[in-house]
Amino acid sequence: MKAKAQSTIKNESSQKLNKFLEEKNVHKKDFAQMIGVTLSYVYSLIDNSIPFSSRGTTLERIATVMGIRPEDFKEYTPSDEPKIIDVGIQLLQHKQKMLKMSNVDFLRKFPKNKRTEIVDLWRGALPLPLDWKNLMNICYILDVSADEIFPYWQSRMQQHMMAGGIDPMANSDLMDAMFEAARHQIGV
Repeated sequence: MKAKAQSTIKNESSQKLNKFLEEKNVHKKDFAQMIGVTLSYVYSLIDNSIPFSSRGTTLERIATVMGIRPEDFKEYTPSDEPKIIDVGIQLLQHKQKMLKMSNVDFLRKFPKNKRTEIVDLWRGALPLPLDWKNLMNICYILDVSADEIFPYWQSRMQQHMMAGGIDPMANSDLMDAMFEAARHQIGV
């Protein structure tokens, strides 16, 4: 009885994934790159030749690309990695929703080698990028101005500097000068 239940679960998840790929016209190779696995692994999931992933990270990536909750897969066991709640990422996700852009359409706007990183940002595994150019590439796609994102980037940069051992109170003049120079450089 238990084997039959596991087979049913496997079939449900495989069918859900296959239906998504067909409806959204996502090539299996593109999907594999989005979630950071091999093409043969995606084929194995769809063909039911291996059990559907129960690994939290993989299922979270699959769910993120599909625009659903990982809990929608019965196999899902939450990963041990902490979730990052980043208000800058939340702003970007809100802008994406305002544009009525699916995660697949959003991911397709990035080079293939950047897609897994974006998925990890969206699923709460990575914080707002510190690299300004990388961040502005995301913002450009979502029609977010440098003025809108700069306060979030500045806060993230301050957190990074504090984690590196900089005392923000003792170095407030230096930090203010650095962020003023950054504003001037990027035209904010």
